[in-house]
Amino acid sequence: MTPSMPSHEVQYMKATFAFLTFGFLAITCVQAKPLKVFILAGQSNMEGHARIETFDYIGDDPATAPLLKMMRGEDGKPAVAENAWISYLTGHYEGNANGEGTGKLTTGFGARGSNPTKDGGKIGPEFTFGLTMDAALDEPVLLIKTAWGGRSLNTEYRPPSAGPYVFSDAQIEQMKKQGKDIEAEKAKKAEASGRIYRFMTEHVKSVLADPKRVCPAYDPAEGYEIAGFIWFQGFNDLVDGNTYPSGPGGVRDYSEYSRLMSHFIRDVRKDINAPKMPFVIGVLGVDGVNANPGILAFRKAMSEPASLEEFKGNVAAIETAPFWSEELAAIDAKRAKVKQMGHLLKVKNKNAPNADGSMDEAAQKEYLKKFEAELISPEEATKWTRGASNAGYHYLGCAKTFALMGKAFAEANLEMMKAGK
Repeated sequence: MTPSMPSHEVQYMKATFAFLTFGFLAITCVQAKPLKVFILAGQSNMEGHARIETFDYIGDDPATAPLLKMMRGEDGKPAVAENAWISYLTGHYEGNANGEGTGKLTTGFGARGSNPTKDGGKIGPEFTFGLTMDAALDEPVLLIKTAWGGRSLNTEYRPPSAGPYVFSDAQIEQMKKQGKDIEAEKAKKAEASGRIYRFMTEHVKSVLADPKRVCPAYDPAEGYEIAGFIWFQGFNDLVDGNTYPSGPGGVRDYSEYSRLMSHFIRDVRKDINAPKMPFVIGVLGVDGVNANPGILAFRKAMSEPASLEEFKGNVAAIETAPFWSEELAAIDAKRAKVKQMGHLLKVKNKNAPNADGSMDEAAQKEYLKKFEAELISPEEATKWTRGASNAGYHYLGCAKTFALMGKAFAEANLEMMKAGK
């Protein structure tokens, strides 16, 4: 450009330069791919007790056969995510007994045994959650999972802003009758309160202090975004008669759970500095859609925070009851009758099959074998072996159930991410 250049050409060149500069910046913004981080937390069902041997059962149903295809590679082995990694902190209650498992997302990041760093041969919701996110997002994905069995929201996961656990008058009276030291019990509860919550938040911060340690695809220049939190817990609170007193008809009042859950969402967003983070509540679905009134009341309390004005659009409550396997549950009920009969055969009373004690151990086994054969068909026995690997409170250890839950959690999270943008 020279002083003699016509003014209209000068303006043209300025406009062209501005356009190219804007285009370069726009392309840079479009191409930016910050690592997408998702946090998964809860108790035993977030750990996940579905053995990989139950995968074939997923393919028996035409509706879920495509899901099984996603869960397996072309070689028939469990899929390994192309662009998703996981850090999984789990273990025993004591902090020094916890351990971290890391790697590319695949199977084996479900519940683990005595060594929390080793593949446990199981899956939880994380498997299909991560695979779904990997397929949906262009950016690399990092799952940070923290889960410990048998932990309640009212105590171990208790959020800081909820305040201290307060014993009711009824609890104190009961402790007095049992001769317990009230002050010692209060101190014990105070020490346990929030301990797992702290393990969870500390681990998240530790991983995000150096994401590349777990996720080699992490680019510090692109940074990371905490894009979602999945909460899947509840059984210990469901059965806690001390924290949640009985109400009309013997159904417990679980309103305290709703309060605690609301505090948990606020606190975790604050503590990990993610104020707009989508939050998914996995609603307890054990016993399916026809569960007893107590379970239904608990589900309502779990879901309640999602209806609060402050959480609308950024908190979703996802029912897992529809994913419960009714056919496996029916077989499990028959298995329970077989177990009960095994007990009755050892009881000597007038209503027991072995009332006079005439059956020796061999005869009892033969009687029980015949009883089971008449009650459970060979087809049912095969179906059970094919689809179940644990107890009812662990969704029967059914991979189909856990796979459907993980996928549903991911889809809900993605929907909130889309709405937020």
